[in-house]
Amino acid sequence: MQSDSIRLSRRDALVKLLRVAGAGAGAAGLGFWLSKHSWRPEPTLAMAAKRGHTIAADPTLPEIAVITGDDPAQLTRQAVEELGGIRRFIARGDVVLVKPNIGWDRTPEQAANTNPDVVAEVIRQCSNAGAKRVIVTDVSCNDPRRCFQRSGIAEAARLAGAEVVLPDPAMFKDVDLQGETLRAWPVLDLFLNADKIINVPIAKHHSLTGTTLGMKNWYGMLGGPRHQLHQKIHESLADLADFVRPTLTIVDCYRILARNGPTGGSLQDVILKKTLVAGTDPVALDAYVAKAYWNLEVSSLPYLKMAANRGLGTYEFEKVRMQIKTL
Repeated sequence: MQSDSIRLSRRDALVKLLRVAGAGAGAAGLGFWLSKHSWRPEPTLAMAAKRGHTIAADPTLPEIAVITGDDPAQLTRQAVEELGGIRRFIARGDVVLVKPNIGWDRTPEQAANTNPDVVAEVIRQCSNAGAKRVIVTDVSCNDPRRCFQRSGIAEAARLAGAEVVLPDPAMFKDVDLQGETLRAWPVLDLFLNADKIINVPIAKHHSLTGTTLGMKNWYGMLGGPRHQLHQKIHESLADLADFVRPTLTIVDCYRILARNGPTGGSLQDVILKKTLVAGTDPVALDAYVAKAYWNLEVSSLPYLKMAANRGLGTYEFEKVRMQIKTL
């Protein structure tokens, strides 16, 4: 589905999604939602939905690549090459979902959304590997049409050959996320049907968690009253990371939103770092970027330990194989 086929306003979309999720949940809090929500998903759907998209580990390759230089597309190509090349991650005939952050009605210079040049290069790489389809989508916080257009991602992705899909209420399926905190929740069905998922967040400040990086980017696959998840934000982040288990994570640190995130707006809050951090361990990636740019320790980010305890990676990024390069 192309973006110009979507006629619903953001307000209409939210109203319909709230009806799907249960109209009474919004005012009652997350605990009520989780314990009293009357709908229960079919077991077959729940089992089919929760499947990993990861690839086999290779002890001869780095688990994290940190690449610095002037050209975002070149940084992306080099990072993927350091990790073993795109054909390590994408096979011919794969349906690939690329998940940037397209949450906000902001320009690329404001660093609230993923750099469109990074997104476009990821798409080209997947196409070069023989992907059958490359889909770019996100469940935006502001009006999705404006977010996709003003971020520059819609145009860049289409030019690179991807299908750009705006969220539509009819595309959400209620799924049992099988989390410790998150159970039944509406999920954009594109995430349920992809062969491979590449997470492409931008590094930003966040008022609740200190930063919003790879794991926080998974909020963008959910419908419903997801603001309620902030009441148990660390637990929900670990649940979402456990549910998705991406093929590859590429953190856009070309421009970082150092303050007043996640929405930003002022160029004074943006710092040019000209760096891209990619890897196969999403926990280590979040831990590394949080420390490198915000000097945040793991003790300040409980979701990292929760994720590590589930076997999703290690927060001790100093112990993983790392390649650091300046172009």
